Order: sequence, then structure tokens, then C-alpha cells
Amino acid sequence: MLRTALNYPILIGAACFVVMWAAAHIGDRLTIHRLLPKELEEFNIVLGSTLTLLGLIVGFAFSMAVGRYDQRKNYEEEEANAIGTEYVRADLLPAPDPDKVHALLKEYLAKRVVFYQTRNHAELDTINRETTDLQNQMWAVVATAAKAQQTPILSLVTSGMNDVLNRQGYTQAAWWNRIPVAAWTFMFAIAIVCNFLVGRAARDVKARRPLVVLPIVLGIAFMLLADLDSPRGGIIRVSPQNLLSLRDSLK
Repeated sequence: MLRTALNYPILIGAACFVVMWAAAHIGDRLTIHRLLPKELEEFNIVLGSTLTLLGLIVGFAFSMAVGRYDQRKNYEEEEANAIGTEYVRADLLPAPDPDKVHALLKEYLAKRVVFYQTRNHAELDTINRETTDLQNQMWAVVATAAKAQQTPILSLVTSGMNDVLNRQGYTQAAWWNRIPVAAWTFMFAIAIVCNFLVGRAARDVKARRPLVVLPIVLGIAFMLLADLDSPRGGIIRVSPQNLLSLRDSLK
């Protein structure tokens, strides 16, 4: 359920704000007595350490999300290069195979563009099935030619087609590679504790502003983190600009 919710960054940000705000106010309301000066000094040390730990964990999570985002961008570029290279190498096949491979590669390229752009999961399932079918057809054409004439030139074409298929697999793995749900759970738990402690401290220093400021900041941070980590659900998405450029050049 949490994995599905992580595909909606705005929902994550709003839910985070509400939960953190509630935790801060619970810490404020449940305060029974004021802390003594010595107790307040020790409490502030604990609060500062907890907030520092939260900042480090959120920073590491951002590093993970940005790394995965960059990985998806790099694989999109490599996939476009592999398809473009194989399109040129297909001319080395014996007739009439070049025309077959060119047509299949153009259709395959169109499916890959849709893979990056669609948000519809039903359409995505269809695209994945059609992509697999096109891969089988392209490999069958190249493999048949390579078996008939085992030459270095045809080995080059076969190697290029292998790169096309591999890059699609790497791309799919990168889109599945996201921040683990367990990491999100621990981050939320630590953030709730931090807001509870801030609410506890607010009663003693008679300051209510942190009860709103920290939940807002954490809500925005978690929304941005979920946006970077969600390949399809957020605003920050990998645009298939290299694949689109290749498609235009092949026209």
C-alpha cells in the first residue's frame, strides 16, 4: 500500500504534513510539567541530536533518489545510442533483411518512447508485451542471417542487436530500483519522533512557530524525495529526448 502511495508525491507531502503537525501538537498537549533548567538543557541535547540524525537520513535518501534518477537518464541515452547504431549496422545484413530490421526497429523505437511517456499502467502492460514480441522478431531475423553466414560482419550486427535488447533490460531494472519501503518507514518514524520532541520543547519555551514550520519543511522535503524516486507519478520525470531525437532523424 505504501509503495502505491509513493507514486503520488503530492499525497505523500500532504500526509506527511498532517502526521508531523499532529505529532508536534501531541507532544505539546501531553506535556504534564515544565522541565527544570537542568532537564531542559539535557532535553535540548537529545532534540538536537535527533534532528541532526533526521537531517542525515533525509540527505542520504536524497542522494539515493538522485542517483537512481541519473541512472534512468543515462540508460535512456544508452538505449537510444544502441538502437541508432543497430539501425545503421542492419544495412550489413543480406537482402531483404535490412528492410525488415529497419521497420522493426522503427516500431520498437516508438514503443520505447511510449514506455517513458505513459502514466497508464494498463497501457504500460500492453507496451511491455508488444516490446517483447518485437524483440523476438528482431532477434529471429538477425539470428537466422547469422546462422546462415557466420562471418565477422554478421557477428557485429548480432552484437548490436544484443546491445539493443540488453539496454531495454537495464532500463527496466533501473525503473524498478527505488528507495526501499523499509527506508521510507524508518524515515517517517524518526520524523514523527522529532516533531513530538519539538512539540514537547515548545511548551517549555512558549514557542508555537516550530509546530508548523518543521512539518511544512518535512512535507515539502518528502514530497520532493517521492517525486524524484517515482519514475511515472511525479512532476520530475525522465524525458526520452534522445529517443525522440533518434525517431525524428529516422523519419
